Amino acid sequence: MANSSVRLGVDIGGTFTDVVLETGAQRFSTKVLTTYDAPENAIIDGMYQVCQQAGLEPCDITQIIHGTTLATNALIERRGAKTALITTQGFRDVIEMRTESRFEQYDLNLNLPEPLLPRQMRYTVAGRIDARGEILIQMERDEVEGIVDHIIAAGYETVAVGLIHSYLNPIHEELVRDVLAQKAPDIMVSLSCEVSPQMREYERFNTVVANAYIKPLMKSYLGRLADRLAGEGVSCNIFLMHSGGGIISIENAAEFPVRLVESGPAGGAVFAANIAARYGLDKVLSFDMGGTTAKICLIKNQTPKTSRVFEVARTYRFKKGSGMPISIPVIDMVEIGAGGGSLAHVDAMKQIRVGPESAGSEPGPACYGRGGTQPAVTDADLVLGKLDPDNFAGGSIQLHAKKSAQSLQSVLGDPLDVDAATAAFGLAEVVDENMANAARVHAVENGEDLSEYTMIAFGGAAPLHAGRLCEKLGVDRLLVPAGAGVGSAIGFLRAPFSFEANRSVYMKLSGFDADKIKTLLSELQNEATGFVRNCDATSPILSEFKVYMRYAGQGWEIPIVISEDQAMNPCRDEFLTLFEAEYAKLFGRSVEGMDVEITVWAVNATTPPEPVERAVISSNAGDPTIASVRDVFDPALSKFVASNIVDRKTMLNGETIGGPAVIVESETSIIVPSSRIATRQSDGCIDVTRNDKGTV
Repeated sequence: MANSSVRLGVDIGGTFTDVVLETGAQRFSTKVLTTYDAPENAIIDGMYQVCQQAGLEPCDITQIIHGTTLATNALIERRGAKTALITTQGFRDVIEMRTESRFEQYDLNLNLPEPLLPRQMRYTVAGRIDARGEILIQMERDEVEGIVDHIIAAGYETVAVGLIHSYLNPIHEELVRDVLAQKAPDIMVSLSCEVSPQMREYERFNTVVANAYIKPLMKSYLGRLADRLAGEGVSCNIFLMHSGGGIISIENAAEFPVRLVESGPAGGAVFAANIAARYGLDKVLSFDMGGTTAKICLIKNQTPKTSRVFEVARTYRFKKGSGMPISIPVIDMVEIGAGGGSLAHVDAMKQIRVGPESAGSEPGPACYGRGGTQPAVTDADLVLGKLDPDNFAGGSIQLHAKKSAQSLQSVLGDPLDVDAATAAFGLAEVVDENMANAARVHAVENGEDLSEYTMIAFGGAAPLHAGRLCEKLGVDRLLVPAGAGVGSAIGFLRAPFSFEANRSVYMKLSGFDADKIKTLLSELQNEATGFVRNCDATSPILSEFKVYMRYAGQGWEIPIVISEDQAMNPCRDEFLTLFEAEYAKLFGRSVEGMDVEITVWAVNATTPPEPVERAVISSNAGDPTIASVRDVFDPALSKFVASNIVDRKTMLNGETIGGPAVIVESETSIIVPSSRIATRQSDGCIDVTRNDKGTV
C-alpha cells in the first residue's frame, strides 16, 4: 500500500457517490448523485472530476478501493437472481421458521420478513452429517443429479447449498458442487461451508442464500466496472471494502459478495478510528449521517467494535431480531435514524414521523427541484438556515428554498396548523431525538456512558446535526475531520488488507485438546493469510486470534481475544482466566463451578495499519475571517439567531469561533450551536467543545 502514489476511494451511497483521490499528501474529492441503473456511471463521472482537480489523467491512478451499498439494497429490495437452495432432508423450512426469539413479545400481528426464497425454490437431499462431523447417511450422487436436472430445467441462475453440520465436514456440500459443475457449469454456486462455516443453521443457511441471491448481480456489476475503467485507460488493481473493516480483492468480493453488506459504513468506522488514533482518544462515538441513513459505532482504544452477525432488511427499524441475519465478520454499527433524504409525514396521532422511506437521488428532496413533493430532512435544514442554497455539494446542485417551504407547509404545517419554519423545527427535532435515543440504548446495551466519549462526525449530513446531538447526549467534545463529507471514502484509503477466517468446532474446557486447537488455529491462519496475499504479495501480515466462549448451557457466547503465543501454545487455565475476566467485565461477576464451552474460532489476517502522526493541539490564536451573517435556527433556544458564516478553507490553525456559527465547505456545513465553540486544529479538524462562558 505504501508504494501506491495515486489512490482512488469510491463510496456508492443511496443518494450520493463519494469519490476521493489521494496523491502524496494532497487529497481531492467530489460528490455526485448516484446513478441507480448503472452505478459505474457515477464513479466514472466522479473520477474525471477529481482527476481534473488534481491535474491528472485516469491512467495515472495506481489503486482503486471501492465500497458500496448495492449488495445491501439488493437484499432489502429483493432484486436478486433466481436462486435455488439445496438443503438436508427435513430442514427445508429452516429459513422460514427462523428461531423461537420474538423481538416484539406482545405484538399479536407480528410482521416477520419473508424468506428470500419461497418453499418451492428449496430442495432437499437425504445425506446427513452428525454433530461430530461423521457421516450418518451417505449422500447418493444419483439423487443429487436428479435435483440438479430439475434446477437446470427450471432456469435457476444460482444455487445455495446449505447442509446440516457441513461446517464440520464439507464432503456432501462439495459433492453437490461437483455435480453442478459437471452438469450446469454456467450456474453459480455458493457453499455454506465456505461462505459461513459456523454453527446455528438458520443464520448459516440465510447467509449462504443471501450470498447466492446477490452473486450474479454483484459479479455483473464488478465486471462492468472493471471493463468501464479499463475502457477509460485505468489499468490498476481494484479492491473492495468488506464489512469487517478491511480490503479484499475484486475476485474474492465477486465470490463472496455477502461480505460487502455494510461495506460503506465500515469505511466510515475505519476513518473515525484513524482520527481517534491521531488524537489519542480511547472512547469515541462515530456518527455517520449521509443522504439515506445514519449510523453510530462505539470505538474503544482506536478499534471499532465488531460482531459475527448483522441484520439486514429489518421490518421494525430499530428492533433487533426483526431482520435477516447475515453471519459474517462485521463492524458492529447501529442504524440510529434518518439521512438527509429521509421523508417526513404526519401520522394518525398528529405526530411527525421521519423515514424509513427516502427520496434518494431520484427525485431527491423537494429542494432539489427534480419533482420531489414530500419534505425531507434536507428541506428542513434548508428552511432552518443550516444550508446555503447556492453552495450545496460544492455548488453542483442548486437548492430551492421555496419548494422546501411549500412541501413542509402542505405535508406537515397544514395538518398541524403551524407555519413552515415550525414544521421544519419539528422535523429536525424528531430526527435528532430519534438518533439520540437510539445512541443511548446502544450505549446502555454495551455498558457505556456516552458522556465520557468524544463524537467524531462525518458524512454529508452529520456535521449539520452533530452539535445538537452532543447537546442531547451530554457529549462535551465533537471532532469534524477534514473531508468529513466524504469520510467513508477516505476510510477506504486508510483500511488495511484483511480477511477473517472462522469455523465452529465445539469444545469444552473439561475436554481441552491443545494439539487440536493449535492445528485448527494454524489452518485458519493459513486460510486468512492466503486471502490477504491475493491483494498484497509483499507486506508483513499480522494475525489476530479470537475464540467465542460461554458457560455450558448458555445460548450465546462472548468473544475472547488471545495472543499468537496463546494460540500456538494453548493452555486451559489461561483460556479460563481470560474468559472469566471478560465475563465479569460484561455481567459483573463470573460463575463458579460451571464448565466452559468454546463454539467458534476465528483468525483475522491483516496488513499493518498505516502509521498515524499525532495531532498537535492548537490553542486560541484569534478569530477567523467572517464571510457573512445569516439567520440560523438554534433548537436549544427555539428561535432563529444571527450566525457568523466562516469558510473552512480560510480558517488558520488555532482560530476559534463561538456559536452560533456555521463553518461551510463544499461537501457539508458544520453547525456550531450557541452552547459551543469551534477551533481549527493543526490537521484541519474542527474541534467543537462546550462553551463554559455561555452554556445553553
